[in-house]
Amino acid sequence: MTAHLRNPFLFLLILSCSLISFSQASTAAEKPERPNILFLFSDDQRADAVAAYDNPHIQTPNLDQLVKEGFNFRNAYCMGSIHGAVCQPSRAMLNSGRSLYHVPMDLKGVITLPQLLKQAGYETFGTGKWHNHRDSFQKSFTTGTAAFIGGMSNHLKVPVVDLKEGKFENKRTGKKFSSELFVDAAVDFLQQQPAEKPFYAYVAFTAPHDPRMPPETAMKVYENSPPPLPKNFMPQHPFNNGWLTGRDEALTGWPRQPEIVREQLAEYYGMITHMDTQIGRILQTLKDKDLDKNTIVIFSSDHGLALGSHGLLGKQNLYEHSMKSPLIFKGPGIPMNKSSDALVYLYDIFPTVCELTQIQVPSGVEGSDLAPIWRGKTERVRDTLFTTYEDLMRAVRDERWKLIRYPQINKTQLFDLKEDRHELKDLSEHPEQQERIKKMLAELKEWQKRTDDKQPLTSEHPKPEAIDLTGRKRKPDQHQPDWIVKKYFDSE
Repeated sequence: MTAHLRNPFLFLLILSCSLISFSQASTAAEKPERPNILFLFSDDQRADAVAAYDNPHIQTPNLDQLVKEGFNFRNAYCMGSIHGAVCQPSRAMLNSGRSLYHVPMDLKGVITLPQLLKQAGYETFGTGKWHNHRDSFQKSFTTGTAAFIGGMSNHLKVPVVDLKEGKFENKRTGKKFSSELFVDAAVDFLQQQPAEKPFYAYVAFTAPHDPRMPPETAMKVYENSPPPLPKNFMPQHPFNNGWLTGRDEALTGWPRQPEIVREQLAEYYGMITHMDTQIGRILQTLKDKDLDKNTIVIFSSDHGLALGSHGLLGKQNLYEHSMKSPLIFKGPGIPMNKSSDALVYLYDIFPTVCELTQIQVPSGVEGSDLAPIWRGKTERVRDTLFTTYEDLMRAVRDERWKLIRYPQINKTQLFDLKEDRHELKDLSEHPEQQERIKKMLAELKEWQKRTDDKQPLTSEHPKPEAIDLTGRKRKPDQHQPDWIVKKYFDSE
């Protein structure tokens, strides 16, 4: 008989230690690996520009699959902008987790989401549009390929650069359409990525931002049947909101011609369809590399676009079509084919990724973790939501009602989004709504106080509301290809 069997106390001690070791080994084996994060970020994509979001006029099969396999936030917003290039502050907020008036546009002195993940041991990779200065890209990513440090360009002539070992190199002009160029870089990164190293891949498209110049293959489905006009199409905006003649608004003339708006909408949809095809290549690579089971895929856009809605074309307004974006989370532990109407900001993505990767949220981050919503622990992270544009517009909304204030002309709009989701019936003059307007203006001022927005809501010398832009002369910017100039500018 062996010694430990002759001595019952020694036997019990050995057995106890063995059980503890087995338990610890089992716990280590069961502990999930840190998930990879794949962030797909489009440019200027309306929240309704996804077929699975009840839009039968656009083809987005890969995004539709993400919708079915993921959790969808149907009220996701960009907070707004301090200037006409709304893309820049939106990305600054997204990558910092901070609200508009609390983040510098170059992200100087602010820890970014990829920088935080890099510090936590993630391989961080960036490609595509980075509108927030070279230095912040450099500190954020381990590597980068075909990074576009800018705002917009011709999609066939994107100036790009690579990041390797902390230094920029290989400055060049892309030789492929932007979406293909960036996806080539992302696919190459995924194919070379070792399975044991967690990664954060940030793929920021410049599509469907204008110039709206989709490849011919993506336009075939729309050529003979352009999409219908938006429900809230107008020939001109009914009053001067202060930003009616900026670059975005001058991409077609006034009054807006229905057939031209439909053609531009078809080109916009073509850009999205082409991007969707490229996104399919990334998702397929994840599967081929057996990375999909431990990768959280996030899809969103920096904001929306008017494209004929309310007589506008751009994103420099606070209507739903311009401030809302699609937002999808898909991956391990995230419910499939579910959605929420909670009011969320794009900068909520930062703390949500922190929770999903078990990394502490840095000080200064103002966003809210969205994971408790899909886990059924709460239905909302805020009761109201605030949006803002330059010194021209301020808005606040709750689950049902939305108020927009135009300080330079002392004008207020009130919409019942439950009954009027296209914002066509302004109820601000109705006597029975005056108490509601008073309360919502008070809530708007509270938001301004919390976010350090100093803009007065009333002007002592208001500008006139009336404006008629019929026949106003326009000039194309340098990024528009010749065929767009000929089609939309020279024909006038």
